[in-house]
Amino acid sequence: MNVLVKIALLIALLPAVSYGGNKPAHENHAITSGVGLLSPGLRGLLVQEMQSLQDGMVSIIPAYHSGNWEEIEITARKMKNSYILKQELTKNQATELHSVLPHEFIKKDQQFHYLAGMLEHAAKSKKSELINFYFSEMNASCVGCHATFAIHRFPALAPKPKMKNHQDHH
Repeated sequence: MNVLVKIALLIALLPAVSYGGNKPAHENHAITSGVGLLSPGLRGLLVQEMQSLQDGMVSIIPAYHSGNWEEIEITARKMKNSYILKQELTKNQATELHSVLPHEFIKKDQQFHYLAGMLEHAAKSKKSELINFYFSEMNASCVGCHATFAIHRFPALAPKPKMKNHQDHH
């Protein structure tokens, strides 16, 4: 696995970072698996990375509304290539990351960065409908990853229990 893929993995991890404490059982699960097993330094980089991604996503909205395709292109490129982790991840942290994260997480992270690359291309081509499409897909990618790996941080994304059919009560 190349370094960019490993770095990309870090980007989606931040929402799954848990600090423990008196939390419900589903929250404590994150502490004993995946992100919860990462070193504090690596988790700190993830916090920075996730904040940068969030800031990037938020900055795209006014840029889109004003037709600032160049700003979207630059932001999407940064998101595709990562912000902080690419510059600050040590070889040991990359190894740690690769050994701790599940394969499904890696796939979701790769998909997010692919979508960021497509957004970059759409912005470079000044195709507003494609910019909107890829931005929407990136949002859906974030929610999907959070719903899979960070329910402890985003409980509203947890699947709702199925309600019994009214007829089942008779």
